[in-house]
Amino acid sequence: MNTSMFSFIRSFFTFHGKDMFSTTQRRLTRIYSGLLILFLALFIIIVYTVLYITILKSSERELESLIVQEANIVETYLLENKENNLQDVQEQEIVFAGVNQAFYYVMNTNGEIIMGNEDDSRLRPAILPLLNKMMINRIELLNENIHVEGNPKGRGKMGKFHHPEPEQDIRLMIASHSIYYKDQFVGQLFIGKDISFAYQLFNWVLVILVVLGIVFFGVAIFISQKMSKKAMIPITRAFTRQREFVADASHELRTPLSVLLSSIDAMEMTIEPEEKEDFSGRILSNMRQEVKRMTNLVSDLLTLARSDSDTLELRRETFDFRPLAEQALESVSSLVDEKQISTSLSAPASLMAVGDPERLSQLVYILLDNAIKYTPNGGEVKLSLSKEGSDLCIRVQDTGIGIKQEDVHRIFERFYRSDKSRSRQIGSHGLGLSIAKWIVESHKGKIKVESELGKGSTFIVRVPDAST
Repeated sequence: MNTSMFSFIRSFFTFHGKDMFSTTQRRLTRIYSGLLILFLALFIIIVYTVLYITILKSSERELESLIVQEANIVETYLLENKENNLQDVQEQEIVFAGVNQAFYYVMNTNGEIIMGNEDDSRLRPAILPLLNKMMINRIELLNENIHVEGNPKGRGKMGKFHHPEPEQDIRLMIASHSIYYKDQFVGQLFIGKDISFAYQLFNWVLVILVVLGIVFFGVAIFISQKMSKKAMIPITRAFTRQREFVADASHELRTPLSVLLSSIDAMEMTIEPEEKEDFSGRILSNMRQEVKRMTNLVSDLLTLARSDSDTLELRRETFDFRPLAEQALESVSSLVDEKQISTSLSAPASLMAVGDPERLSQLVYILLDNAIKYTPNGGEVKLSLSKEGSDLCIRVQDTGIGIKQEDVHRIFERFYRSDKSRSRQIGSHGLGLSIAKWIVESHKGKIKVESELGKGSTFIVRVPDAST
């Protein structure tokens, strides 16, 4: 298999197909819906802000225009009657009621009300402190919310005033304007406008916009799902074609590799024992190791391709797991003896499990093989089997080189190897743990690793009992 083919397979199998597509589609859905919701939120904010500013500023302009007009009337009256104070005009109706006008007051330089009226007699006690504050601090415009209680009864002098309902909060916009007689300050005019309806309108508009936002939020999610699903169609088709190619290529490669391995074995049988150390004997031995490695790689690729395409079905049987674990330990005995590694099995005499015996046996073999490969000569590998509740628990502990913390979450990725040079030396191609994860997840289980660099690793697998 040439380098370009291997690179293609490596990039193709970097992620599990289903996980890759579901994750990508979810991300696209989040992006699309996020953009739609962002535009919707901006639209709501802009509409509400424009309405708020437009209505509020319009009320401010009306009130400012009214108070300037009324102040001019008062000043004109003083000039025409040659009055240098406001005491003699307190009985004159020279200030007119406007629409939604809650009150008007004319105060002298001592802060005393000498003329005025209000829509509701209960307003005056709550308003006076505000007027004094405005007069002292020279505030020309103030928005304030006041609470009135009891049965309101207006004084009846301002016929255009309407009586508010009992006990309510009233939002007032109060404007003030200084009154001068021949450039001498003689008093202050205050006019208050009831803008409660405007604020109620703001609340109604906000509620309507929020309700519409919730409705369009659901619409945005629906549209985003449709858009992301449509965007994934060409990607899914391309992936399917590539997956079929890899599966077919892996399947077709098995036969010539098997023939090649058999041929090498036959050639080795024709060589005399004393000739195996010669140049030709070493070449045949190296060829045999590489062909076996390629055979294992092709077998793993075919397993992953079939798992991605859902053509690989798992059996569900009840069986004793201990004999399979002992058999897996026996399968790695040659590698254990070569590296002088001590192994141990801790398990009950009989351990019943539910699942696919062949795949779970393969899982144990992969974990043992991985532990032995990354454990230095003279190290130790422990296999523990137990039942935790109804779950089958498998623990493989080694005294190997350990895994860096930044690599722990990536070791189950296909073709990922934290130490690539060392992995090549020991013949690892980075698919074993990916297959182990697939076996565990296909049994609805979980696999995790605990590791400390330089002190070893522990792989922990929990497989639930599918019959419970």
